[in-house]
Amino acid sequence: MYTSSFVLPIALLASLVVAVPTPQQSAEPASKPKNGTINGTANDRSLVVQLKTAATDADRLALIPNDLDWLFDFQDPPSGSVTEGKGGRTVRADRLSFPPLTETGVSMTLGFLDGCGFNTPHTHPRATEINIVVDGRLVADFTTGQGEKVIVNTVEKFQMTVFPQGVLHTEFNPDCTPATFVAGFNNEDPGVQQAAQTLFALQDEVVRATLGNPEVIEGVDLEKFRSQIPPNVALGVEACLKKCGLQKRK
Repeated sequence: MYTSSFVLPIALLASLVVAVPTPQQSAEPASKPKNGTINGTANDRSLVVQLKTAATDADRLALIPNDLDWLFDFQDPPSGSVTEGKGGRTVRADRLSFPPLTETGVSMTLGFLDGCGFNTPHTHPRATEINIVVDGRLVADFTTGQGEKVIVNTVEKFQMTVFPQGVLHTEFNPDCTPATFVAGFNNEDPGVQQAAQTLFALQDEVVRATLGNPEVIEGVDLEKFRSQIPPNVALGVEACLKKCGLQKRK
């Protein structure tokens, strides 16, 4: 039998239990309705200009008020952000394809390389690249300085390498199965120049002089050679193609 000394504490405890909300009663704040569109601001040049000239960060944020406009979908990318060839594709999120990056100093590219896919030699004139493999593996090459040394590594899944700003570099998939990499840049407009494609876009006389012997490539042959340079992303190197039973573009 309970004494009266227990009645008050038990009553207080009971009142607290009743007062504590059950999980059903303590519902989280309702998620606010989403507005805007994923990739909805892509390629809006006037918005990029406004973002670059905004007086304050608060003004800049106010220019993109919609939630979904802050998302970028690499699986369904906006026009102009994809570079595609016979060996796979890369998808670029920079300040034009994803204006919220403006004035952040960062951008990103995802590379989806098929078996033997080859991200042909190129440079990023305005950014250093960090590159992490998230599926498969890649062979990564880059030159230092004027090419006096070449750094070559096989980058396994969840390993990372770095390509300093402006160096000539490349990645290729040495296997018959797909590989995927994520490349981050310390500039929202890193730029890219494909080495072979850029060189052979110059005047014939300049190309011949660069090769060191004007007679090596005649005018007609030089034009034919230009037509044989594949767009990035290409099918590369010969040993991989033979191993995987793939044929180069004719």
